[in-house]
Amino acid sequence: MKIAIGNDHTAIEMKEIIKEFVEGKGYEVIDLGTNSTESCDYPVYGEKVGRAVAGGEADLGIAICGTGVGISLAANKVKGIRACVCSEPYTAKLSRMHNNSNVLAFGARVVGSELAKMITEAWLDAEFEGGRHERRVNMIMDIENS
Repeated sequence: MKIAIGNDHTAIEMKEIIKEFVEGKGYEVIDLGTNSTESCDYPVYGEKVGRAVAGGEADLGIAICGTGVGISLAANKVKGIRACVCSEPYTAKLSRMHNNSNVLAFGARVVGSELAKMITEAWLDAEFEGGRHERRVNMIMDIENS
C-alpha cells in the first residue's frame, strides 16, 4: 500500500518522523514535500496529497501543517477526498470506520511526535465498516457532485 505524505515548512520534522514510522509498518511512502524550511503555502501540499490519492498514485494520504486545518481544507477541495483533522487516535480510527477518510491531517504545532504516531497507527489500522456508514458517505459524495 502506498501512502502520500505532504507538509508545509512548519511540519518538516514531523513529516520525517511519521514517514519513518509509516515505512516501519511496511507501507511505501510517496514524499510530496516540502523539504525546505522556507515559508511556503500549505494549500500547495494539501492539493498534492489530495490529487495523489484521488488519482490513484497513492492509496491513502497524510497531510501535516501547523494545525492540520488549512492543509486538510486544501486536500478536501480535490474531488473524492475525505480529509479529516485528528488530534487524538479515537477520532482518527472512527474517521476511517465511519467516514471512509482517505487523507489524515494533523498539526505539527498541536500534537507531539508520539501522539502523532498513535493517531497515524489508529487511522491506518482501521477499516471502513460500510453498512449505514456507506449511505452517509455516499450522501457526502452526492453533495460534492452537485
